[in-house]
Amino acid sequence: MGHLEEQDLAMLEPLFFKGYLHENNQHIWEMILPKRLRRMYDILNKRTEYVSVLTEAVDDGHNQAAILRSAEAFGVQNVHIVTGKHAFDPSRSISKSADSWLTLKKHRSIEGAIHELKRDGYQIIASNLSHDAVPVQEIDVSKPTVLMFGNEQSGISAKALDLSDQDFMIPMDGFMQSFNVSVAAALSLYEVTRRAKEQAGDQYFLDEERKKELYHQWMMKTLNPRVRKMVETGKMK
Repeated sequence: MGHLEEQDLAMLEPLFFKGYLHENNQHIWEMILPKRLRRMYDILNKRTEYVSVLTEAVDDGHNQAAILRSAEAFGVQNVHIVTGKHAFDPSRSISKSADSWLTLKKHRSIEGAIHELKRDGYQIIASNLSHDAVPVQEIDVSKPTVLMFGNEQSGISAKALDLSDQDFMIPMDGFMQSFNVSVAAALSLYEVTRRAKEQAGDQYFLDEERKKELYHQWMMKTLNPRVRKMVETGKMK
């Protein structure tokens, strides 16, 4: 394949064997370093849509970015967004381009977002300190789960809480009874992904079709913007 060295061919062998790299997309992958191609493949094998994130009116760009960065770090592919008073504009210095590797889905309303996610088989678990809230360690992860986080000041709206399946909280031993929303997201994602991965088995990870779809997207995002445009317009084949 192309001008690959023997050691590179060995490193990329699983990608050729499983159909991630082939002659039809050679004009793309031959412009990407073999180590990069392999790293994207290895990361995809750890990605999940079993756990997702839903944010409602998280307005601060630093918080938006930090949530994206945590989702990416813990292998969570999908982040669903309902904007509040401010546009969704995550700080680039905080996100470190994490959003480049995620699937961001923007919804017009929180009701629409929750109904769509429930139709897709998810339970909606809301970060909300209520009498009925379960500790994050006790969230039922036997089914696909969406963790929902709300506005920095007002939290999750009443209508969203009414539609959610369960409230959860992070137990604390100090005087403070709440975390910054991005910190809460990071702690919750760590705990929930860890337990879900153990309990859900293979169901936790992406299927081959979805992985190949994302792999192509990631390859395209890796390209220089000018080159990417040429590929997209068919000027480079």
